[in-house]
Amino acid sequence: MFRIVTSLDDLIKVLIVRGIVFLEEQQVPYSIEMDEHEYSALHILGEIESEPIASGRLRFSGEWAKLERIAVRKQYRKKGHGHQLVEYMLQVARQHGFRKYKMNAQVQLRDYYAKHGFIVKGDKFKEANIDHYLMIREDSN
Repeated sequence: MFRIVTSLDDLIKVLIVRGIVFLEEQQVPYSIEMDEHEYSALHILGEIESEPIASGRLRFSGEWAKLERIAVRKQYRKKGHGHQLVEYMLQVARQHGFRKYKMNAQVQLRDYYAKHGFIVKGDKFKEANIDHYLMIREDSN
């Protein structure tokens, strides 16, 4: 269901999912949604029968793996796909040698990510005009 993007076709599918969820549904401007990290990040695609349903982006900086741009198309939500995507992203980060993870989580998803061991660090802030928290997770070695 989930895999690391290795082809242009897969990357296009990731960007379509993000366009649907972030640009259309959440009204995030394109200039904020697409950034300078697109070419260096590791992109994750989720599909069901070749239909793109979910996506995420991983970036590695220092000792941290950052989970970003986690998106599940509306009709595929509340079926466990988002949780599977987060676990897959954590697994990929571990395979790259990381044990510390962070994300900027939308405020309404704080409890959702807490189920994956993430805790809020610091105060609420605005990103793309949406309230977020920095959330972190550190695995014991």
